[in-house]
Amino acid sequence: MTAQSMLKVQRLTKTYATAAGPLTVLKEVDFDLGRGASLAIVGPSGSGKTTLLGLCAGLDQPSGGTVELAGESIGELSEDARALVRNAHVGFVFQNFQLIPTLTALENVLVPVELRGDASTKLRAGGGMSVAEEEARGLLTRVGLGERCDHYPVQLSGGEQQRVALARAFMNRPKILFCDEPTGNLDGDTAHAMVELIFGLNHEKQTTLVLVTHDPDLAKRCQRILRLKGGAVIGDERI
Repeated sequence: MTAQSMLKVQRLTKTYATAAGPLTVLKEVDFDLGRGASLAIVGPSGSGKTTLLGLCAGLDQPSGGTVELAGESIGELSEDARALVRNAHVGFVFQNFQLIPTLTALENVLVPVELRGDASTKLRAGGGMSVAEEEARGLLTRVGLGERCDHYPVQLSGGEQQRVALARAFMNRPKILFCDEPTGNLDGDTAHAMVELIFGLNHEKQTTLVLVTHDPDLAKRCQRILRLKGGAVIGDERI
């Protein structure tokens, strides 16, 4: 992996044991992404897209092959060690949001810095907002939820929860951002705003972007499209 490379995948394979025998859902996938690159992963349902995304982000361990993320080989790390790598380098927008129901929107956005033990979470002298809280409120405002900071996930629509998840991913100032169907629960105008925000981060901060989508127009916004079918790469198109 070169000095500018952020994600390198070699012969990545994932197999599950089932009652009927081994089930391989991902077969020897290879690709390499540099800093600031953008990649769309597309394919029919069941083609292995979300599995690939999760392996690249260190959410699961592969059955074979390797993943190098921000210069670190993560495939054989323990779950705790992979979590440390993610917290240092990764933002992730999940398809099912993964918000903590007992925390407000603002508190959910602050989770990454709390886990990191960031000094910016401490209140300013005089009892004002912390640097982290001010940034989190700013992110929620950018995604159109500035007035919903104190609302809990159950009080938010699916699209609003997705926007909280997006703000939380940005809070980490990630070197690489993974998105699983980032516009799947949003209306047209809101989806457009979210896409601009995602690609704004990609361009402005040189954040490497990897997204799974069924939307061909969204995929074409990326520099590269990886097509999967039956767990195997059937196309690798550079835009």
